Amino acid sequence: MTRDELEAVMDEVFQECHQLYDAGQKEYARGDDNGFANFERVADHLGISREMALLVYAIKHLDGITAYVQGHESQREDVRGRINDLIVYLCILRGMIEAEDSVSRGIDVKYTPDWVYKDFNWEWDVASGPSSDFTITEIKSYE
Repeated sequence: MTRDELEAVMDEVFQECHQLYDAGQKEYARGDDNGFANFERVADHLGISREMALLVYAIKHLDGITAYVQGHESQREDVRGRINDLIVYLCILRGMIEAEDSVSRGIDVKYTPDWVYKDFNWEWDVASGPSSDFTITEIKSYE
């Protein structure tokens, strides 16, 4: 595969991940403006952090990807779907880290519900790797 072909695959994956995230928000957020609502509900039920709840979901997909890499082909979901799910979970985890980092600096950051993808401008350069710029919709300092 050439670098240009790989870049086209990456563009397709990110587009699929946008759609996957949008569908997930409709299904799991239940109309809540909080992009982490599902993970917070699960965390509350289990007495764990929202990050740990997300990690459980992510590990499920990583386990399926691992099985595929090890030659197990009989799976309910195509490995491409599992890869996309894992990418989405990792992006959501990045959002949680960004939110926590902002809070620890005394800044309350409110992200739009579709923050993970809609506010990102993904660019990929094979030599330097992925980069992203995102827009924070509201910043307010704690008093």
